[in-house]
Amino acid sequence: MSDSNGAGQEPDWAAETVGRLEELIDKVRTQTTDRVVMVARAVVYGLLVAVLGLMAGILLLIASVRALDALIPQEVWLTYLIVGAIFTAAGLFVWSKRQPRTEGA
Repeated sequence: MSDSNGAGQEPDWAAETVGRLEELIDKVRTQTTDRVVMVARAVVYGLLVAVLGLMAGILLLIASVRALDALIPQEVWLTYLIVGAIFTAAGLFVWSKRQPRTEGA
């Protein structure tokens, strides 16, 4: 059906309103949901990397103790002493590099 007032095509205000509403919803979603998803992914991947790194470190420690035990013909206490000395030296080195606390912190 055509308009009886002879003005031609009337703008489709319903479609225009829906379009603007859709743009607004997209902006809100971009500002909220997309950022939350990005943060959630970072947390999940960070935890995964931390757990895998911890497992790799433990397995490396076990492998080094077993390799030292195979190389040194003494009892296993000497291997533990060597590994303990290495960790103690590493801890003392890191402790010496720490920054002193400032007053009031």
